[in-house]
Amino acid sequence: MVQTSVSSTVEFSPEADVWQNLKYAISTSSGFQSWQLESSEEVKNLSWEQQVQMYLRETLETLAY
Repeated sequence: MVQTSVSSTVEFSPEADVWQNLKYAISTSSGFQSWQLESSEEVKNLSWEQQVQMYLRETLETLAY
């Protein structure tokens, strides 16, 4: 039997690294760049992370149809 312990404090999160890399990959895609060019000024004033999240949400909603 293998025992594992879970610490209440996480100093390193591989998930955070994956999310950072995913955001970067999304933001460098031609789809994101086209979406960004077509976006309103309000969207362009959002942070980079907020723009990536919005693009991802809209893309996934479109794919759900």
